[in-house]
Amino acid sequence: MLRQIFLDTETTGLEIRDGNRIIEIGCVEMIDRKLTGNNYHQYIKVDRESEEGALKVHGITSEFLADKPYFEDIVGDFIDYINAAELIIHNAPFDVAFINYEFSLLGNTKKLQDYCEISDSLVLARQLHPGQRNSLDALCKRYDIKNEHRQLHGALLDSEILADVYLAMTGGQTDLLLGDEAASESGMNASGSFRKITAERLPLPVIKANKDELQAHNAYLESIEANAW
Repeated sequence: MLRQIFLDTETTGLEIRDGNRIIEIGCVEMIDRKLTGNNYHQYIKVDRESEEGALKVHGITSEFLADKPYFEDIVGDFIDYINAAELIIHNAPFDVAFINYEFSLLGNTKKLQDYCEISDSLVLARQLHPGQRNSLDALCKRYDIKNEHRQLHGALLDSEILADVYLAMTGGQTDLLLGDEAASESGMNASGSFRKITAERLPLPVIKANKDELQAHNAYLESIEANAW
């Protein structure tokens, strides 16, 4: 059984060094390339305001978070949910760093990669589409995935969109895949660095031409040669 979880977070700002914190976690579960509906979503209260730029992106105010639990109140359930799965995150170093920072504030010496494998879908997108924009919005447009309802960023919504994008990037639903070779090969290795998702997992079948097709092909080549300058 291949259990993959698409994860996204929203934060009060971009830099941990400025004391920014996680205020939303969203996860979408997929088993054997089928979405299960067993998702995880949690808003998190923090004792600081979101930076103006971040607030424009996610729209999550301190007033909205006032009655939400602190990270220390939900960390156990979160770890139980993601434990032993493969996490797929777009631009994984950002979210992983913030989650590990939250762990450290609670005195947890473990890191996210100690609980699960981590794959960066942005690495895969850049491999498939070098030199192009590979944001989630750009990938939605490229793969014709509807995201008009995404007026603001939200962790659960973005995780749902990422799941659709990932399936499109890696070849569609389960019945289009060729056995275990379709399983994700990405994550963090023993040294804690990210391994790349490769695009070589989905070999295409070789369909050989029949006798009539070969004859037609040879005739076409002969006609080109006869009319060459």
